[in-house]
This record gives sequence, C-alpha cells and structure tokens, in this order.
Amino acid sequence: MRALLSVANRDGISAFARDLLGLGLEIYATDGTRDHLAADGIEVAPVSELTQVPAMLGGQVKTFHPAVYAGILARRDRPEQLKELAENGIRQIDLVVVNVKPFGVEIGRQLVGIDEAIEMIDVGGAALLGAAARNAAGVAAVASPVHYGRVTKELRAHGHVSPELRARLAAEAFGVVAAYHAEIAAYLNQISGNQFPDRLAMVLEKVDDLRHGENPHQHAAFYRETTHRSGTLADATLLHGSRPSFNNLLDLDAAYRIARDYTAPTVVIAKHTDPVGLASNDELVEAYRKALETDPVASFGGIVGVNRELDGATAREIAANSYEAVIAPGYSHSALGLLKAKAGLEILSVPPDPTEGMRDYGIAKLDFKRVAGGLLVESLDGFGVDRSQLQVVTKRRPTLEELTDLLFAWRAVAHVRSNAIVLARGAATIGIGAGQASRHVSVEIALRRAGDRSKLSVLASDAYFPFPDGIQMAAQAGVTAIIQPGGSIRDEMAIEVADRHHMAMVFTGRRHFRH
Repeated sequence: MRALLSVANRDGISAFARDLLGLGLEIYATDGTRDHLAADGIEVAPVSELTQVPAMLGGQVKTFHPAVYAGILARRDRPEQLKELAENGIRQIDLVVVNVKPFGVEIGRQLVGIDEAIEMIDVGGAALLGAAARNAAGVAAVASPVHYGRVTKELRAHGHVSPELRARLAAEAFGVVAAYHAEIAAYLNQISGNQFPDRLAMVLEKVDDLRHGENPHQHAAFYRETTHRSGTLADATLLHGSRPSFNNLLDLDAAYRIARDYTAPTVVIAKHTDPVGLASNDELVEAYRKALETDPVASFGGIVGVNRELDGATAREIAANSYEAVIAPGYSHSALGLLKAKAGLEILSVPPDPTEGMRDYGIAKLDFKRVAGGLLVESLDGFGVDRSQLQVVTKRRPTLEELTDLLFAWRAVAHVRSNAIVLARGAATIGIGAGQASRHVSVEIALRRAGDRSKLSVLASDAYFPFPDGIQMAAQAGVTAIIQPGGSIRDEMAIEVADRHHMAMVFTGRRHFRH
C-alpha cells in the first residue's frame, strides 16, 4: 500500500507516519510535510519521486500530475484501468492524508487584501481530497488528524481500511472541500459588495451533539459559524453542570446577546428567547435585583445573562433563586464557588470580544428564517439609534431622565418578539408584553406586570400604534413618555392623545419587528 501525505495541520502526523511505516506502507509527502517528518527523524519519499518533476511556482504545483491523480482515481475493480496504470508505470495510491491551509480563520483574524488572500488559497490540497473521496471504493481520504488512530487500527487489524470507514471519510472530505470553497466565496462576495449572491453557501462546523431537540423525539446538534468572530455562545466554555439542552441554548443565546448589546453593566433574565427582566446599573448586583423585580414569577427557571465578570455579591443573589443556567464573560473565584454549589445550574463562560481588526463576514453578517423548502435571508437588525434621527412629535419634550429611559427601552424592545412593548424606569424594565397578535394586548400585559410601578415610567413599542387606544391605556396607568417608529395613518390621533395627557412622544422612523 502507498500513502500520500500533505498536511497543513501537523498535529499527530509524525506518530501516524511512524505507524504507517511500521505497517509496511510506502509514504510520499509534499516538501513541507516531508521536512516536518524529517525533523522528527522520519524519512519518507518526496512527491517528486512519483512525478519526476520538481515543485513549481513557489510550491503551488507539486501534485498536479498523472502519476499522482491516476494512481488515486484508478478504479480497483476495473482491470482496464489497472492495466493502463501498469502500461504507464504508475502505481496505485491507497491512502491520501490531506488537510488544507486554513482560510476562513485567517481571513477573519485580520483585514486581508485580495492579493494576499489569493495567495492563501490551497488549490492542490482541496483537489487531492476531492479526488481521493471520489474513489472511496478503493482509496481512504483522511482530512483530519482525529481519524489517524482509527485508520491505523483498521490497517493493523485487517491490512486495509474498511469500506464503511472509507465511505465516512469520503463524506467528510467532500464536506471539508465544500466548506473551504464556501469560505473563499464568502470572502470574495464580501469584498465585491455582493451581500446576496445567487448561490449562498453556508459553512457550519459541529460544536456538539445535543440530547434532543425542542422535544424529546427530535434529534439535534449545535453548529458554529466559521466566519464569525469569537465572543458568542458558540465559543462558550461549560464551566459546570450538564451540557445545555437545545431549548436552554436558545435562551442562553438570547440572554447573552441582549446583555452584550448594552455598554453599562447589565443583567438579563430570559425565557423562551424573550427577556422577562432587564436592567443596567453601575453595580451589577443592583442590575440583577432590578431585572428580577420586573417579573419574579416568570423569572423562575429562566436563564441569566451578564455582560461583565460576575462577582460574588451578584452570584449570591442569583444562587438564592432557581435558574437553569448563567452565562457571562467571566466569573470571580467566589462567584464560581457560589454558583457551583447550586444543584443543576449550568455555568457558561464566553471569551471576550476579539481584538481590533477581527471581523465577521459571510453568513455571520446575515440572519435566517426557515420556511418550507428554503430560507429567508436578511441583513442583521441593528439595534442602535441615531439620536439625531429622533423626532419629538408632541408639545412636551422628554426630560433628560425620560430620554435616557426611552433609549434604554428602545434598545430592549428590539430584542422582544412582536408585537413588543417594553415599560422601563431607571434603566430597568418593569413590564414586558411580547409575542401577541394585538399591540393593544401587549400593552395590557406590560401594564399588568408593571402594576403601580408603571407610574412615571416610559414605554417603547417596536412598531407604530395602528390605533391610539394603547397610548390612552399607558397614559391612564401613569406612563409619561413613549418612543415608537411612527408611520401610522393615525399618527395624528396618537399625538393628540399624548398631548391631551401631557406625555412626551418620540418617533424613531425605524421599526424592530422580531417574529
């Protein structure tokens, strides 16, 4: 048997090559891999011994030769093809071990110009993997070091790689090649300004298999985008507890994304992907208390997300309640000890945002909604607001305190499912109405949850009020200011009701539907 080695990731390759040589395989390697093996005292033959041609164009052309590709592609069950190999003095290659040079990671690590990016593209490695995978009936295409052990085990036990393993390796090899080319396409589409290409390739790598999906009878797995920066749930480390379920992962993502959207120390309690409590404060423990006060009953069994290192004082109060999980960018020693003592609590830590120069590209800059037979694809919703775009439409302008709360509530309402209503006071939510078919009902729910706390609060609505009845209800409950997109044919009626109750109302000209 003969093997061809050409690896960018040299993890484990020396031990693997020793095993192959010990099993009697002939090994050929490209120059970089061969030099690495030689440094470890392992001598293998150069690819040029097969091709009789030296590497060209700075090493870009090493394996593009019939002696390599015919030896890989020849069908072992077709005598005429084997005869053709023999007539041309070409020998079969039975094991192809290739992993391509990283592209997506390097492109995301820093801003890379087109000329440099083109030089980073590994053409030969991808071609070798594809050829070997195509002939999986007789050739093993090994695209990752994780398979070295199993390949060695099968060779030692049977003298060959089993058809079952070759089929699995081929599927993975084609997946690797497809993902590699998709990352290149994503980069090229980005630099050409083509946000929605005719063919949108998605590159995802599996993070973990999950116990089940939303329901126990559904199978599930968690995948990570390869074109996004670090600092997300997909990069989180489980510090304690069971691996999060499908549903908990959804809520962990919601809690952390919302918390991270605020610059001040912020705590979010999330359930069913909506915040049930949200607050910012200079003291993290006070932010937690205010978030919990929004709806202590609904908070039970929720997920806590924090945008600062979690301290002992805040952890102590979190541990006094019942939650499924906590997610934060870090934990003090005392906080971790307190939370670990809480039975059944999952504790996750998210690495900090990447350094300057790191960037998202490809599907990391898009959002998706699944429909039967396809996907709806859109650019991500930006949650911020340009203060210069705000329009005060009532006779009374908001006070500075009201404006601060209005902006806090406007940022919050973008994270709540439509029709979304958020009541806030003192940089904390006091009532949230979410996921209702009627905006009127969402206002009722938010006011009911706020109770007497609605007095002197502000209200944010993710879209305009089609009728002024919601504004009337809010005014009667003591709400003093409203922020909403505007744009209804009944805006004048809404403004008239607000003026009648001496409310301040601000239009943003921008809505935040979240279905």
